[in-house]
Amino acid sequence: MKITTGRTRLALWLSMAALAPALSGCFTAAVIGVGAGALMISDRRISETYMADEAIEIRAGNRINEMFGTATHVNVTSYNRMVLLSGEVLSQDAKAQVERIVSGVPNVKSVSNELVVAQASSLTGRTNDSFITSKVKARFVDYHTFAANHVKVVTEAGTVFLLGLVTQKEADAAVDIARTTGGVQKVVRLFEIISPDEADRLDLTPSDSKSSK
Repeated sequence: MKITTGRTRLALWLSMAALAPALSGCFTAAVIGVGAGALMISDRRISETYMADEAIEIRAGNRINEMFGTATHVNVTSYNRMVLLSGEVLSQDAKAQVERIVSGVPNVKSVSNELVVAQASSLTGRTNDSFITSKVKARFVDYHTFAANHVKVVTEAGTVFLLGLVTQKEADAAVDIARTTGGVQKVVRLFEIISPDEADRLDLTPSDSKSSK
């Protein structure tokens, strides 16, 4: 089973940071650390929640892997402790089992189980999904309607899932952009809607100083 997490890139950066001094000196490690820190600073989640989401994805992925091995293809994405499960499993029982496993992971607030009962997707299909995700994100940037980093994009078999702490206006804009992107078959909203005042407060407050909701 291939477990794909929404924080894989951050985990890779952190791993590289640990190895960088042995590879090319302290300067590389410093640059990588700054990059990961910048992601956290610009995020609307408090720092503790940001790191909790990373831990949820790793723990959930490990537990699913222990149970199913290579029998399923499950993507685990956690945002503000709300978990999205996407991918393919071989039966309804397996789908229910995966949800139970993830629900038992510490700090999980809720689970949106979007797993499909089917054979695991092909490498070509997953590559196409990654391409769609990149196109949606690029269009977020091009439109300048909201800060693109405030919306998490996950694509599975042409279906785009959107997560984030956003205002209603931001949510509607993100959905409109995503659904008009080439290759997108369906858009699923998994946002947490906040007020414009709350959005402004979170955007102006350093990540480690934000109060949890």
